[in-house]
Amino acid sequence: MPADSGPAVAGPDSRGAISRDEVAHLARLARLAVTDDELDVFAGQLDVILGAVARVGEVAAEDIPPTSHAVPLQNVFRPDVRRPGLSQEQALACAPAAEEGRFRVPRILGEEQ
Repeated sequence: MPADSGPAVAGPDSRGAISRDEVAHLARLARLAVTDDELDVFAGQLDVILGAVARVGEVAAEDIPPTSHAVPLQNVFRPDVRRPGLSQEQALACAPAAEEGRFRVPRILGEEQ
């Protein structure tokens, strides 16, 4: 099988098709088991992806500031305002079990006291 099994979309800064060895190396790093046929398919697919990324880099202009979102974001959270909480008695009022001013829960670790 030829090493280049897909359309190569190369930008001016691209060095050409990604090799089967590079795909195999990436698969080993990602701990993926791939067949020889899959190496050829993935090489072509990765080549197309890398070409598309190179084209996006060509379009980026100096006068356009980098952005993380297409639209501006604003904080929609309310401001932190201190408010009174529950008293100990109120917090324990609906508890299934309370002991010495605390919630009583079943022992889960088998610890001895």
